[in-house]
Amino acid sequence: MTLAIMQPYFLPYIGYMQLMNAVDTFVLYDDVAFINRGWINRNRLLINGQEHLFTVPLKDASQNKRINEVMLADDPKWRSKLLKTIEQGYRKAPYYGTVMPLTEKIINFATDSIAGLVYNSLVELNQYLGLTTRLVASSSVYDNVQLKAQERILDICKQEGATRYINPIGGIDLYDKPTFEQAAMELNFIKAKRVEYPQIIRAGAPGEFVPWLSVLDALMFCDVPTVRAMLGEYELV
Repeated sequence: MTLAIMQPYFLPYIGYMQLMNAVDTFVLYDDVAFINRGWINRNRLLINGQEHLFTVPLKDASQNKRINEVMLADDPKWRSKLLKTIEQGYRKAPYYGTVMPLTEKIINFATDSIAGLVYNSLVELNQYLGLTTRLVASSSVYDNVQLKAQERILDICKQEGATRYINPIGGIDLYDKPTFEQAAMELNFIKAKRVEYPQIIRAGAPGEFVPWLSVLDALMFCDVPTVRAMLGEYELV
């Protein structure tokens, strides 16, 4: 059984979805410290041909809190504002008619926490793309917050009965392969390849491709089989 563990990211880029698709169980690491100005509550879209950073507003977010303790802002208007931004940016995209209802369902999901919002969004994205990966919130199962770093990762893998662990390539210096081998665990790192697709901007005219945006961008411009093919565009090392 292959497993990955990542902090919950809202409407993440394609590389995050590649990791999710590459494993049997994907653990959302939601009981670790929140990271300010990270990707938990932010991502990028294509608006008027330009990269646009959107942010889900939070209440008293702090690195002294765990992710699952961070609540959404009390003002619900952020949802309609974000949906309006997405509508303005993508209403001429070929798959807007099918993807916008999914987007509305994700953004309007009734929850008061960023962890709950992200968990549901990934469930919805999995279903839309026909993925079978099992999603687990770390706060709901493992009872091992006293463990740190690699030790905790290995404990989660053991509890799940995993035989292989895959981590993003950016963490290659954080993990020790011999330690995983001693635990009868294969360790791999995933490196996303750059994928391109036709982005239609400014009255339908193609422009220079803007990479590494939210997966929502790919869904707006490509059909499901094409996006699913993109999920295989990576290297394992």
